[in-house]
Amino acid sequence: MQSSLGAEQRVIPPENLLVITVATEDTDGFTRFMRTSKEFNYTVKVLGLGEQWKGGDVARTVGGGQKVRWLKTELLKHSAKKDMVIMFVDSYDVILASGPEELLWKFSRLGHRLVFSAEGFCWPDQKLAPKYPPVHTGKRYLNSGGFIGYAPELSEIVQQWKHKDNDDDQLFYTKIYLDKVQRLKYERRGYITIILTLCAHFHLLSNPPPPPPPPQLQLNYLGNYVPTAWTHETGCGICDDDLIYLNDTPDEDMPLVYVSVFIVQPTPFLEEFLERLTTLNYPTSRIRLFIHNNVVYHEQNIQRFWERHRVLFPDARLVGPEENLQQDQARTMAVEACKKDSQCDYYFSIDADVVIVNPDVLRILIEENKSVIAPMLSRHGKLWSNFWGALSPEGFYSRSEDYIDIVQGKRAGLWNVPYITQVYMIKGSVLRGRLSQVSLYSQEGMDPDMVFCRAVRDQGVFMFVSNRDEFGRLVSSSNYNTSRLHPDMWQIFDNPLDWKEKYIHENYSKIFEDNQTIVEQPCPDVYWFPSFTDRMCDDLVETMEDFGEWSGGRHTDERLAGGYENVPTVDIHMNQIGFEKEWLKFLKEYISPVTEKLYPGYFPKAQAVMNFVVRYRPDEQPSLRPHHDSSTFTINVALNSKGMDYQGGGCRFLRYDCNVEAPRKGWSFMHPGRLTHYHEGLPTTSGTRYIMVSFVDP
Repeated sequence: MQSSLGAEQRVIPPENLLVITVATEDTDGFTRFMRTSKEFNYTVKVLGLGEQWKGGDVARTVGGGQKVRWLKTELLKHSAKKDMVIMFVDSYDVILASGPEELLWKFSRLGHRLVFSAEGFCWPDQKLAPKYPPVHTGKRYLNSGGFIGYAPELSEIVQQWKHKDNDDDQLFYTKIYLDKVQRLKYERRGYITIILTLCAHFHLLSNPPPPPPPPQLQLNYLGNYVPTAWTHETGCGICDDDLIYLNDTPDEDMPLVYVSVFIVQPTPFLEEFLERLTTLNYPTSRIRLFIHNNVVYHEQNIQRFWERHRVLFPDARLVGPEENLQQDQARTMAVEACKKDSQCDYYFSIDADVVIVNPDVLRILIEENKSVIAPMLSRHGKLWSNFWGALSPEGFYSRSEDYIDIVQGKRAGLWNVPYITQVYMIKGSVLRGRLSQVSLYSQEGMDPDMVFCRAVRDQGVFMFVSNRDEFGRLVSSSNYNTSRLHPDMWQIFDNPLDWKEKYIHENYSKIFEDNQTIVEQPCPDVYWFPSFTDRMCDDLVETMEDFGEWSGGRHTDERLAGGYENVPTVDIHMNQIGFEKEWLKFLKEYISPVTEKLYPGYFPKAQAVMNFVVRYRPDEQPSLRPHHDSSTFTINVALNSKGMDYQGGGCRFLRYDCNVEAPRKGWSFMHPGRLTHYHEGLPTTSGTRYIMVSFVDP
């Protein structure tokens, strides 16, 4: 049993190597192991697949004897093959990082016929630690998760097994090793283990980070790269493996998806979020919708959505704040519905702060064919995302070496990560299988997202995040003030893309296309272009009317520094409603670029002290006398429609004898202020006219 190969190393042909592993279930870890073994053309024998596991809970306590029993039977077939090399490894937590030739070469260099891997902790009986021979470098204690040797010697060892299936396999091998009569001369430095798991990683990355605990998560991290899962030269090497395709699947045969929406806190742009549910490129007949709203403020949004779209989701279940469900209870209720329905193929969980702009998201995630998968999303312009690349020793966020590249899309692929949140898809078969007996969201003292991810990890189920496609983004809710009438208006800083989509005119970008004539010039140096959506116009007018403190149109005006207004209007200033900072941001982001294009050579500072909404009524202030504006240039945005909301109105530029009498809602006039463009407001003859005015760069 201690026989050596001698000083002269033998060349062992690859066909003499047989890899034996144990797996009772086709888990994500087993799939990964078999993929890497196939990549290197290993010959693998799998023991126990499809059989019941009786070897105990080896992740938490002693056990694993069933593996030895199976191995004992298998090795009897090979015990007389003196030249056959057997490598036994666990499959759920092993990645093969090199081929048989390299493995056998390194084994032959050790000069022994049987070598076990080693670890730094004496398991399962720590009282045996003093009996181990001392080592000066490397690991000291035997590990039964990987060993390699010639078939006769291995068979001789394993044939001594006469224990129960739930007895400990590592203790069995340990006692044989510590028996002085049977002492195995094995490599104490964990050499084989390093070859199998870590070696390729340190060749791949120039500055590898320290491994985060537990080691299983580090292995999952390495599996994103080793052996060719992802490289800088070729990108993702496994992303197209095991895909399923839905292109030719009729609507009635599409997988049934339980879509569960969670509104946990006041969230901006919720109306748009709900509308996107109706534009998914997926048959609504194959969607079962669940909405849990925990926010009284948002009941109005849910009600309007339901009134418009209930015909699309006749089987939907709506759970409101009156149910007083905690977040973990609501999520458990939703996922249990899929668990209990054998027809539920996928469970898709999405929080209200997720902006899905890719209508194919359900199809894409289904086609990836993963147990658990999340579309990668981040806040616009920030590194805040819906996944973590690593965990700290305490189990919280830690930045992995590749995190920034993944978030920024510099590395695209499928990434096995320890934490996902806010939006993800789970196979129904996995919920009813490996996750069937675990609590996915409820545990005292832990947030539901942390409970979920730990439960999934503990069951050996991989969580992937995909950044192969552009899916959308996350919105920030931290500064969302629902005391305002239309709080989305204030989101230009925190959620600029969502603000733009909701409030900036759909044709605004055409202003900058050379072949477009969308910008009009009704009078000399007076330009007319689209700025706001109807929604922005309406929300701004409603906000002003809700505020209600209109000036009287008098010369005396305490809002101004001097207390006097030379050309008074009935108006409300932006600073009165707390919107001046947001308005100046709008001027800088959307008006300055237009100014630079239309007035070449002028580079605006986009500063403005006078920003106000004017109200014209026949019985209040119907018109405005001729005047110059105290500005370098002025913008004047029509906030409602002539012919529908009012009659009359408009603007006359006296020097050019030019009238603009039919301003379009949401469109801006831009004209020079001082000196050249002396103008007046034409009378409003009926109704109420609203305009937004800014004196820019006074």
